[in-house]
Amino acid sequence: MDIQVGQKAQRTMTITKETVEAYAAVTGDYNPLHFDIEFTSKTRFERLMAQGGITTGLLHALVVMDMPGPGTVFASQTWTFPKPVYIGDTIQAEATVKSILRRLPMADLEFRVVNQDGKEVLTGEATIYQATPLA
Repeated sequence: MDIQVGQKAQRTMTITKETVEAYAAVTGDYNPLHFDIEFTSKTRFERLMAQGGITTGLLHALVVMDMPGPGTVFASQTWTFPKPVYIGDTIQAEATVKSILRRLPMADLEFRVVNQDGKEVLTGEATIYQATPLA
């Protein structure tokens, strides 16, 4: 595992109506909070929001593509969503390496995702495992 404690990586994404529709097509998550403005306008959210899986998916992409990279899987994860992500938001995910157990190879990461206004929309942590091809 080619990472160091304290190392950081970031990834950014803009949430579009098409992103929300594609996620629903793959997962079946057609919650009216994502599609029905009349319904959503009567809730505390007031406007259409993205599925939480899109935000966590950005974290998955960050881990498997950026740090530590290909072959990495999540062994455990804990997320908190302090604010919603709305259609039209640009979110930036950041991962920080908290600890490494090289003999397995596993690491603990801390995550923070903010919107374009710098407001936290996700915080969390995960344990990751980096698989390597067998000899």
